[in-house]
Amino acid sequence: MQLTKHHGLGNDFLVALEEVDGSLHADAGLARALCDRRRGLGADGLLVGARPRAGDTGPGGRPVDVAMHLWNADGSRAEMSGNGIRCLGQALARARDEHEASYLVRTDGGLRELVVHDDADHRRAQVQATMGPVGPGPEVPAEVAERLADDRHGTVDLGNPHLVVLVADLAAVDLVGTGSWLEDRFTRGVNVEFIATGDGPDTLDLRVWERGAGVTEACGTGAVAASYLAHAWGHVGREVRVCMPGGTAEVVLPVAVEGGEPLLIGPAQHVATIEVDVEEVLGG
Repeated sequence: MQLTKHHGLGNDFLVALEEVDGSLHADAGLARALCDRRRGLGADGLLVGARPRAGDTGPGGRPVDVAMHLWNADGSRAEMSGNGIRCLGQALARARDEHEASYLVRTDGGLRELVVHDDADHRRAQVQATMGPVGPGPEVPAEVAERLADDRHGTVDLGNPHLVVLVADLAAVDLVGTGSWLEDRFTRGVNVEFIATGDGPDTLDLRVWERGAGVTEACGTGAVAASYLAHAWGHVGREVRVCMPGGTAEVVLPVAVEGGEPLLIGPAQHVATIEVDVEEVLGG
């Protein structure tokens, strides 16, 4: 199997494409083995870009380019990843030797469109992704509401569930202890974003505990969820800079929220191309 490794603002993924490797079978065990940072290659998740089903089309009959399947590092499935889908877009551009391209992607959370601007060496790309409509998130359990009584919080769904918590001081947050506790309280788990208003206008600072991956340096869907709720709470406008430990992403919220899709804009960086013996990895 040939894999490419990429990161989006430090959120790293291994990507396998069926158009490169042929038919692929990936599962939780393979994801755990490959993503293990000591016994495997190391990543926050494994992405498989599968051939779309025959006749799979989007709006206006446009053919779907690729179907995205994502496993977190712990082997759990994730419906969507904003950083991951940008990495998939760069992997497609590299495989097809395209530097300016648009791809329609079928994710488990719905259709997404990517616009990829890759550099001459396919090392670093700037990728814009539609993120799907923002839906209502899971109900907040009573014990979570009680623990967060002093902090404004809310949930949304971007194909995957998010809990956003507005705090006065991010440095005071126990990201591992509180993030893991909050995730465990939700039946399907939840991505937890702690946010504070940034130094400039329309700027948010964000730290994340990701469902199935733990602390990561950035979260694309989390940046969108945070921007959406911070805007609803009156803290930012419709064009938001989200600053995370791994770097900054741009979120553009739709003028008409009903039926509109936010845009996520940020980099994807190619790290390595790797040939892997799957049997050896699973047997290791």
